[in-house]
Amino acid sequence: MIEKLVNKFKANSIRHLFIIFIIFALSGSGSLFISSPILVVLGLDKLITFYPLYIFIRIILIIPIYQFILIIIASLFGEFDYFWKFEKKFLQRLRIIK
Repeated sequence: MIEKLVNKFKANSIRHLFIIFIIFALSGSGSLFISSPILVVLGLDKLITFYPLYIFIRIILIIPIYQFILIIIASLFGEFDYFWKFEKKFLQRLRIIK
């Protein structure tokens, strides 16, 4: 099963796969942590009183924050090239880049 994950993520080894997972986890946690203060700074936490709309706006905000943090953390771990390919695929799916 681990070998299937190594192949799916195109990792060089199990250790590399572990590093990839750590980067994804730190990026996800970091984007959740940062999104709430950004909404406070923008004043949207007071402006939006309908909680489902607040959550929707927060999710929309988290997506670009996550992409940005992913590249930063990947760079800190020396995995910029691996995650830049991942980012390019994501942006191509959104039709932002060709």
